[in-house]
Amino acid sequence: MSERDSEGRGSRRGGGRAGRQAARSARTRATSPYIERSLPPVQVLDDAACRQIEDNADTILNEVGIAFQDFPAALELWRDAGARVEGEMVYFPRGLCREIVQANAPAEFVQHARNPQRSVRIGGNATVFAPNYGSPFVSDLDNGRRYGTIDDFNNIVKLTYMLPHLHHSGGTVCEPVDVAINKRHLDMVYAHLRYSDKPLMGSVTAPERAADSIEMCRIAFGGDLGDRTVLTSLVNASSPLRWDATMLGAATEYARANQACIMSPFILAGAMSPVTIAGVAAQALAEALSGMAFNQLVRPGAPVVLGTFASSMSMATGAPTFGTPEASLAIHVMAQLARRVGVPFRSGGMFTSSKVPDAQAAFESSSTIIPTVQAGVNFVLHAAGWIEGGLTLSFEKLLMDADQLGMMEVYAKGVDMSANGQAMDAFISNAHGEHFLGNAHTLANFETAFYRSTIADNDSFEAWLENGSLTAAQRANARWKQMLNDYVEPAMPPETLAELDAFVAARKNEMQDEIG
Repeated sequence: MSERDSEGRGSRRGGGRAGRQAARSARTRATSPYIERSLPPVQVLDDAACRQIEDNADTILNEVGIAFQDFPAALELWRDAGARVEGEMVYFPRGLCREIVQANAPAEFVQHARNPQRSVRIGGNATVFAPNYGSPFVSDLDNGRRYGTIDDFNNIVKLTYMLPHLHHSGGTVCEPVDVAINKRHLDMVYAHLRYSDKPLMGSVTAPERAADSIEMCRIAFGGDLGDRTVLTSLVNASSPLRWDATMLGAATEYARANQACIMSPFILAGAMSPVTIAGVAAQALAEALSGMAFNQLVRPGAPVVLGTFASSMSMATGAPTFGTPEASLAIHVMAQLARRVGVPFRSGGMFTSSKVPDAQAAFESSSTIIPTVQAGVNFVLHAAGWIEGGLTLSFEKLLMDADQLGMMEVYAKGVDMSANGQAMDAFISNAHGEHFLGNAHTLANFETAFYRSTIADNDSFEAWLENGSLTAAQRANARWKQMLNDYVEPAMPPETLAELDAFVAARKNEMQDEIG
């Protein structure tokens, strides 16, 4: 039985014990469009500590300032809003950025999908998992590490579409380097719109590419967005304490169109910020507040997400390190601060420095995704597929991570305290001292009682030998190939697809190829 069977798109009979296990697992997997958490977020700071970091962020904004580079329109907006502008530096009265954000930005919003049943809520107690983003390389067990291509990109979009615990199609799931740099955004957005009907991210590498993303969505969504938010896009600060013209231009296009921006500092502590967690948090809060407030000056009420990417680095080599306790604490701290601002929060993922999906990849990734869920993160980019510090997407790890995300979904929903969850009828009906295997309560719940991994092997040693002695990565390799074989393209009206094709062709014809 294929992955798509769990989402109601047909069935395929599998053979033998493995086929029966896969079929049973597919029936029991949740297919919610996003997670609604029942677990309360873990708080690592008291109120006084949060206030101190917020005060420190205000000091950075007021005395150190934020550069808005090569974007005069931003400087005019800030001058009119009451900030002090000196050259490209902006100095903010204490509390100004927070006041602008809290007075205008929504606490949560819906990102509409092409398939309304897949629309996601971002904010509150909702968590949305999105795949890897931005890797120039891809890898798999058959072909090894290589530059990504548009075929790789399309296949990753198809797999993400079929994986039920990835709620979002993502954005630049890998860089398709075989397409001209000034045209690849057209092929990437096209792939998300055609090969998936989950929510997607738009291009941010130039304002005109953001505009193209919006126009392609207008076509795919039937000709009129009607002020709906259909794109969530990643706008990174040039940490430390700078926003560049490329990101500001893209953010302006999206804000004007009521599309969501994740205003996200990118910080490797020790290089782009001080080494301490409190120092990272103060800087990240200052940068994110200034970015989100800028969006509100462009269009009050435009949806924003307070984002952070904060990790540690080796002080011996300068290499990024992942899965560290400091990075986990930073996720918790920033999640608390985002809730105090009153906006959705993006952070976390499945990070690792490992070059292959091995034990290091597993423990570093789990050391990031568990605090991500416990902190109550709303939008989780890089939730599946990341290896080599983000330089590479692994097809095998994409599936292995997605399987773990299913476990995180069960964990985030907490303890079932319904009558069925309390199971008192099982105690009352069971003979004293007898096992519960034949109890009516067990029989009624055995299909859904426990999460069933699609990757893990729980057989005996002898059965594992008989089935080929496969590692988890080898099982994932076979599975993603079968999924692509089983893939069925989601429906799109022929006239819509034709208009989308024509738009992409026309835009490409207007430009000479650029390499860079």
